Amino acid sequence: MRILVVEDERALCDAIARSLRNLAYSVDCCYDGQRALDLLDVETFDLVVLDLNLPHVDGMTVLRQLRTTDCETKVLVLSARGEVADKVTGLDAGANDYLTKPFHLDELAARIRSLTLRRFTQNDTVLTCGSLSFDTKTRVASVGDVPLSLTRKETGILEYLMLNQGRPVSQEELIEHVWDSSVNSFSNATRVHISSLRKKLRGALEHDPIRNRIGEGYVMEDGE
Repeated sequence: MRILVVEDERALCDAIARSLRNLAYSVDCCYDGQRALDLLDVETFDLVVLDLNLPHVDGMTVLRQLRTTDCETKVLVLSARGEVADKVTGLDAGANDYLTKPFHLDELAARIRSLTLRRFTQNDTVLTCGSLSFDTKTRVASVGDVPLSLTRKETGILEYLMLNQGRPVSQEELIEHVWDSSVNSFSNATRVHISSLRKKLRGALEHDPIRNRIGEGYVMEDGE
């Protein structure tokens, strides 16, 4: 999952980013509203963590402008404004959730997990494909009761493919949702990480649940 964190307090923004990266999310950061609008205009994100009190362009304006063209990307608003009227204004402007500062990073992670699962109409926090499972709360993949040792990128790829089971996912789509903006879309990084992930899955499952459909992309299927 690819997340944009927009927060003018750099220490807080960087702390949020570190916490989410440790959970195998791909994270981009920016510290003002105009930069956020620029990124949202050219990049694809699954979720935006948006502070309201931003320099140059305030967070509410960012939210309203985003919603004129994009009603799909989830937005979680962060704000020191805890009054009910402020929350109602944010939700009416198109926010999907509202978290009042100060907050605990574990609560932020739980709300992000809820929003991303909701996007894919997935109610259970554990994704399954045959005997393969991925716990979106602990960020651990397992075969039966045996956990798999995956890198952060492998974890991100596996989660996205399991959320989109049965549907071909192109390399370009994986880059958009699993990598941050620093990746070179012409690099071989995607294939390298997918190859490593498939090798680990074959070893644990004794079959490969990821199929490569020529000209379409990668498909996660229960091959048991």
